[in-house]
Amino acid sequence: MMPLTLAGIGEENIIRKIGGRQEVRAHLENLGFVVGGAVTVVSAIGGNVIVNVKDSRIAVSREMAQKIMV
Repeated sequence: MMPLTLAGIGEENIIRKIGGRQEVRAHLENLGFVVGGAVTVVSAIGGNVIVNVKDSRIAVSREMAQKIMV
């Protein structure tokens, strides 16, 4: 298991765990980051990570991406 920030660009990964406080986990879940779901890193620019989740492109901060384990 590794944080999403270490995932390779273009690789599809399966979300294994989401850490952080309950509010953070709920927010990420509302964006489509659910355990068992697929996530693909599109790019990482200036600390922010752009990912494809459930046919949507979403930008998350480096801090948030560190909480998503793949």
